[in-house]
Amino acid sequence: MELLIKIKNNKYNIALLLLTTLFISCSDFLDVNTDKDNPTVAPLSLLLTNTQVGVGRVTDYNDYSGNILAVYTHQMTAREEYDQYGTKVDNVNMQNDWDQVYLTLTDIETLIKQSTESGDLVYLGIAQLEKAYLIALSVDLWGDVPYSEATKLTTGLVSPKFDDQKAIYADVFKLIETAKANIKSNAGAKKPGTDDLFYKGSTARWIKFANTFKLKLYNQVRLTPDFDTAGFNALIAENNFFSSIADDFQFNHTKNISPEERNNYYIDSYNSTQFSTYQSPWFYEILKGVNPNIHNSNPDPRMKYFIFNQLKAGVLPPDQGNATTGNPNADYWDKSTGFYTIRFGSVGPNRDKTAENSYSYPGIFQTGGRYDDGQGAIVTGSTGTGVAPFRMLTYDEFLYIQAELILAGKLTTAGTVEAKLDQAMKASFAKVDEVVALNKVSGNTQTIPVLTGSAAVTTFITKIMTEFAAATPAKKLEIIMTQKWVGTCGDAMDQYTDYRRTGYPILANPNSTTKEYQLNNGDAFPIDDSQTVQNNPFQVSFFWPQSELNSNQNAPAQKDATTYKIFWDL
Repeated sequence: MELLIKIKNNKYNIALLLLTTLFISCSDFLDVNTDKDNPTVAPLSLLLTNTQVGVGRVTDYNDYSGNILAVYTHQMTAREEYDQYGTKVDNVNMQNDWDQVYLTLTDIETLIKQSTESGDLVYLGIAQLEKAYLIALSVDLWGDVPYSEATKLTTGLVSPKFDDQKAIYADVFKLIETAKANIKSNAGAKKPGTDDLFYKGSTARWIKFANTFKLKLYNQVRLTPDFDTAGFNALIAENNFFSSIADDFQFNHTKNISPEERNNYYIDSYNSTQFSTYQSPWFYEILKGVNPNIHNSNPDPRMKYFIFNQLKAGVLPPDQGNATTGNPNADYWDKSTGFYTIRFGSVGPNRDKTAENSYSYPGIFQTGGRYDDGQGAIVTGSTGTGVAPFRMLTYDEFLYIQAELILAGKLTTAGTVEAKLDQAMKASFAKVDEVVALNKVSGNTQTIPVLTGSAAVTTFITKIMTEFAAATPAKKLEIIMTQKWVGTCGDAMDQYTDYRRTGYPILANPNSTTKEYQLNNGDAFPIDDSQTVQNNPFQVSFFWPQSELNSNQNAPAQKDATTYKIFWDL
């Protein structure tokens, strides 16, 4: 397995690579090196921290595939190859995710081995849950992947076979239960504390995560013919899931610059020398309430928390706008708000023009950036704090999963679908408030309204519930998945999975015969839908990295990513 991760030089990656080198080298020196001042076995605490840094990087932004996934789920747009679903077999960000997965799994296996030998079963159980999470995510991205023979370089196995994706999932379900038993045992002298970046050693929260994660996986496979009804029912009967946003499984970031600990999406946008994190106009129009088919005339109060506009409303874009003619020379500019971006699949004349002082940025919620107070500002690397967690599985996501299961008739003991959707939306708003509060204590001096309990939020939710009450079963599912997509923006991995499973939310389609965007500035320069194209089919899985196939003698032939489905994608 290649471990050639192409990542930036920072303290986390250096530590991770050094530890991996240490672990691979240890066996050669165990018989001769007994110097206690220079140990060859890393402490469990250091191992745990490094595995969690690795887990928190996979599908993140900046160097990893979060940007690709956000474009594929239409919360970002791009000029790069992943526009029009065009990611290639040698894409660096995709390769980084693959390498990060197997580098981290190598460290996890070392943690499993050492904690088993020492009898420290809480460490063991956490490591097993991390392994389950990573390998299930890998299946969700790639399908068949190395599993049973992976991370065995020290035994001389350099070409691991690719295991069947369904068989891997079956083993993941078992591994979760084994991990829970180990954590519940509380056995061993050593217990995690501050070295546990996720839950600070709280075994109760790890068990909640295990159950909530398992429910998520059951929901993903609920339409498959071999769905484990008995196992699902046992999990529901246990009834020990996330109970508040305090249980969220997320990698937390700080405002620290040296060493760099800010949110990766923030670094990729606010701290970048060349802007590339364009905000999706499709997502924007749904937030604004102008999409004719979903949440029409119901603007989302979170829009100012999700998108920051450098331009004030009514201000002609300064980079390319023509003050004489009034022509904004923009691919997409909304005069009423200052929102400025490029469209998915755009071939328009203004797509590639430089507009660094006009583009809209991801907001405070996803990145720890700026709340849009309507005053505008030219963004710099210090415009925000960078304090925003990379969210991987959250309480509001859990509630949307429950709503989907209730609607599907799988879950009958958790109330009505209407009550669950209402609860989920309120949890999503509360999560935004939580991130804002983190930014306020980290130096953000803006006046930012609290969303929870506000009149705007009450009106928005009431209108959603009215829309839901009048909807067909298919439309009800669309509403649930659309609100989940909105509420979990910034967590593009699960959104990519949800879209493949359900077909929702409805995404922008340049090939549609209906009007794609509703923008109307009332000027002589209307948006032209003929300037967007889609020349590639949607990719229903990621290509296997070509470098892996070239170096692994047991690897399969490269797939067609537009037809190779994950087994739950029916």
